[in-house]
Amino acid sequence: MDDAEARYELVISVDARRSGEYDDVDKPRMRARIYRVLEAALTHAKVVRDAVHMEDRGDGVLLSVAGRIAVTRLLGLWMVEVHENLRDENRALRVPLGLRVGMHVGPVRHDGRGISGRAVDLACRLADSPVARQLLDAERADLVLVVSQALYEDVVSSGGKFIEPARYAPARLALKEGEVTAWFHLPGRAAPAIPDGADPGAGDPPSAETSGRSHPQAPGPESGGPQSAGPGTSGRGAQDEGADPDGDEDADEDEDEDEGPGTSGARYTVHGDMSQHRENVYHQPVHIGRTTGDAERRKG
Repeated sequence: MDDAEARYELVISVDARRSGEYDDVDKPRMRARIYRVLEAALTHAKVVRDAVHMEDRGDGVLLSVAGRIAVTRLLGLWMVEVHENLRDENRALRVPLGLRVGMHVGPVRHDGRGISGRAVDLACRLADSPVARQLLDAERADLVLVVSQALYEDVVSSGGKFIEPARYAPARLALKEGEVTAWFHLPGRAAPAIPDGADPGAGDPPSAETSGRSHPQAPGPESGGPQSAGPGTSGRGAQDEGADPDGDEDADEDEDEDEGPGTSGARYTVHGDMSQHRENVYHQPVHIGRTTGDAERRKG
């Protein structure tokens, strides 16, 4: 194939969290860990190496995967293996390594120096987005995956082995090229709560199981929004608590019909068991990859 001809490939951008805080001694060790995590995952997911282009980015790695490899394998099994390998690496570290992974599919051009194209730019911008950075810290996570709207609609939304669309949450991102919708996923966890100040996006909302999940450091009631209601309290319940006890019921009912909790236009309803994951501990059997310990209770 002519190198100047664009190939339709999956682009993966991997960045390390707070790479600027590593000194000259620790940075080579950090880079070695990233490569061990990614390359071992490729092996375990049976992704042949001649189908993968890997390009060093100093504090991360840029990959493109040939179209003959199913995208579902990278989104599913490969991400599970990346997560498991990263957890293994972090067990011996005082400051755990955190990774942000951005994915998009599109035309990619190869030359003697690497790859280029809008698909490459978008994957890199997704991994480097402020929301991805904030989620790693707010959720105390090791890994966050960000996929483009096109990749979510074409692949993720249909599900598959190790691919659970209900565990993704959308947000609008303001990029140099314009606003886009991206979907965020924390492997092994429910759909994340998008940090305050970020537009929750125009995509389909998460399922009822995940839509009420609280931010671990939610602001007080004065900030408004879905965090102002306590755990297990629906938006309707929050309104009822604020009703006038002396009661002009008709007026209150009119207001309830016009306004919901947090008048930004989004409604959040809490359903189901909210105790699946607290303080990085799984309280129900959760399968996220190879079995490495007690299946009843796993620590992240």
